[in-house]
Amino acid sequence: MTDEDRADGPPDARHRLGSLLNGLRATVLGANDGIVSTAGLVVGVAGATPHRGALLVAGIAGTLAGALSMAAGEYVSVSTQRDTERAALARERRELAADPAGELEELAGMYRDRGLSEELSHRVARELTEHDALRAHAEVELGLDRYRVDPWQAAFASLFSFVLGALVPLAAMLLSSDAWRLPVTVAAVLAATGALGAVSARLGGALPLRAALRCVVGGSFAMLITYLVGTLVGAFTSL
Repeated sequence: MTDEDRADGPPDARHRLGSLLNGLRATVLGANDGIVSTAGLVVGVAGATPHRGALLVAGIAGTLAGALSMAAGEYVSVSTQRDTERAALARERRELAADPAGELEELAGMYRDRGLSEELSHRVARELTEHDALRAHAEVELGLDRYRVDPWQAAFASLFSFVLGALVPLAAMLLSSDAWRLPVTVAAVLAATGALGAVSARLGGALPLRAALRCVVGGSFAMLITYLVGTLVGAFTSL
């Protein structure tokens, strides 16, 4: 086991719950991105052309591009965060080896800043240092008291959640009749984004209604703009 692993410490219920909630929030946000971006794309194309084949090609291409882009971005982001945290832990480990007394005083000072008395701050710092000095500094000084997300796990979660979200506008657009295509798609997208916004807010302890309305307004704006642009482009190209 490496020092970085020991700094994370053994799993407990609080950390497992926090990790689960973070994963759920990321999945909900990925699905919401899939819904809104794909809806904007197919609605924009629908404004330019009524052909079902063009909508299918645009929808599939947009879904694949968006999902792969999100997966790659999530992998790079989480990998960079993990590398940064590992570098910080390695630096802290070197400082502990070079000046243990100074690091002990630094840790005690941070507890004093948090409101502990002089005597208690030194006692806490000393006992934590004796137990696991690197973990103590990782949690208090560096703020690394959470589990680091695996980059591949984050990438695949983003990819699949985006695809699942994208299926909502894609299915609504392709399975509806020509006359009902746009209203059915808009209704499906707004219902899905509102529900996801409420779920995300509930997971974070915020007000579900406010979050749902925010998502609905954002989705409506995205579809309106892309539809208008698609309509203008379609009219221009038909001249």
